Amino acid sequence: MTEMSNFKVKALTWHPYLPPVEIADATPEQLAAMQITPSSGKVSPYVRTLAHDPDSYVTRTQLFNDIMYVKGGLDRAERELGALIASCINGCVYCASVHARRFIELTGNTETVERIYRFGLHETESPRVRAIIDFCEALSITPPSARPEHVTALREQGLDDADILDLAHSAAIFGWANRLMHTLGHSR
Repeated sequence: MTEMSNFKVKALTWHPYLPPVEIADATPEQLAAMQITPSSGKVSPYVRTLAHDPDSYVTRTQLFNDIMYVKGGLDRAERELGALIASCINGCVYCASVHARRFIELTGNTETVERIYRFGLHETESPRVRAIIDFCEALSITPPSARPEHVTALREQGLDDADILDLAHSAAIFGWANRLMHTLGHSR
């Protein structure tokens, strides 16, 4: 895990190693692919970089949207917490920043993020947040160390099997998404 002092809540800027697709020069397939961005607003340099391969970008984004934005199942804020923990373990300060802000926006809880960034992942939390952090950390380290006790702790905090699967999906997609972002650029 990267030193926690490197992590920030403030928005960072991601800089691609490859020149992103310029909207004015984009093919019809690239323009169509960029329409499925979750924000439906600004098309970021990251999206425009991934748009070099519109088919893989669409596949990636549909999976991301299904995991992070689907209605029902695990609370959205707890999915964001799973993404935050995975990003901390993977050393992705950009994604950690994004998902820390989303967790705070959804919960109004700044204390959990401040505690993680200031003291690491093992500082005392509510039992439910503690169980989520421990499970996502265990899934995200190499090699993964999740055990049945992690699942038992989540069940004791009221998560059912579908919720636990949603949380595992959230941590797992960031195991991949963080690495993709690291190989395509860097953040400041």
